[in-house]
Amino acid sequence: MKTYSFPRGGFIFEDSTAPLKSEDNRAIDAFLPVISVISLGDSKSKVYPLVSPGDVVREGMLIGKSSGPMSVNVHATVPGRVIRKVTWKDRENRDNEGFVIKMEGSFERLGRKEEMFSWAGLNGYDLQRLISEYGIVEMENAGRPLSQIISAFRKENEKLTLVIRCVFDDPWLVADYALCMERIREVIEGASIVAKACLKVKHIIFAVSHHEKNDLGVKLLAEAENLGFPSSIVLTGCRYPQRNNRELEMALRLYEKNEGLTLGSFLILGPSVLAAVADTVKYKKPVLDRYVAVGGSAVQKPQIMKVRIGTRVGELIEQCGGFIKKPCRIVVGSPLSGREVMYLDEPVEKTCYAIAAMSKEQAAIHDHQNCINCGECRAVCPVGLDPQYIYKQIKILGAENTEVNDCHGCGCCKIVCPSALPLSEIILEKKREVKSV
Repeated sequence: MKTYSFPRGGFIFEDSTAPLKSEDNRAIDAFLPVISVISLGDSKSKVYPLVSPGDVVREGMLIGKSSGPMSVNVHATVPGRVIRKVTWKDRENRDNEGFVIKMEGSFERLGRKEEMFSWAGLNGYDLQRLISEYGIVEMENAGRPLSQIISAFRKENEKLTLVIRCVFDDPWLVADYALCMERIREVIEGASIVAKACLKVKHIIFAVSHHEKNDLGVKLLAEAENLGFPSSIVLTGCRYPQRNNRELEMALRLYEKNEGLTLGSFLILGPSVLAAVADTVKYKKPVLDRYVAVGGSAVQKPQIMKVRIGTRVGELIEQCGGFIKKPCRIVVGSPLSGREVMYLDEPVEKTCYAIAAMSKEQAAIHDHQNCINCGECRAVCPVGLDPQYIYKQIKILGAENTEVNDCHGCGCCKIVCPSALPLSEIILEKKREVKSV
């Protein structure tokens, strides 16, 4: 099979401090948290609380109601008592809120055989209602509500292709890989449900990294016969950031042209959200767990873990043997583009697929040097920008540069810069300023 990729920029990203990826490296169950922190969102995605300190909650109980376009319903992931409501600030100085729950009482789902519901007779709107009711989000990046994504695509007039993104250009995506290998039937069934909910899906594509074609690709081909929709597998390149929507769509358009197809718009979703959709529709339950890769040079034993939402970051690191070096930076997500953790008590949320605790050496934190005009940042930028030029205009000259709007924050320029300049941070900060005006 032919391999499709984006035409310029990017690089092969390797990181030996991430948990190993293999067919035998299955996710282990993390300890259930005695104390959970269930996030109610930040200032941009407020949720209306339905419980108060002192109230008793059940596993899977609705405790927060969506109250805005970027918010979703919030559920308790363990049974217990609400101790208090807490607030904290993230790296971008946004206020976050959450409930602290002390686990007590019996579980209604964990360890019990669950009743399975048939969804074959449900129409697209019924499926969307369930997805909205149980708070399913994109499970990565900003965590956009899946129900709203489906609504937006329904309004389009052209043909729609559902793309299942099994592209692993970053070793910190190993938890999603493990989920694919362990729960491939749920991923396939979730794809069928989303396709039916969207009403307009005519084709399903599995975008798979070419180096996974002999294991994951073979399993997907075998299971795809149960889809009920025309489907195909497209092999993609492995250069980072191949899995970004822009770069992945470029590869898929090349495939479309080469095969003489008309694929229309692309709805691109990862395997974790599709597995969550299958659980929600089949068992009528919210997202309770998340596959998370925990590692980094400051952690003793990197592992892939199945984690209960609301577990605190520090507890997971303790289960991995604790710190062997003093961490200078802890990131939720990939070290390339993840969000920096300010406190070890911050909770695992639905969008968390990795936690990387890095020593000073791994984080490459040292004093910034003057730009040496090497051009490395230009060579790796997949958008074709000149990051060093934009950086100098903003930082040194204080000038405006409209090219900042084209940056999608992959972080390639920052990684390769020998002078350790915060290129992507400065460019993205200016981009946010321009959008807020």
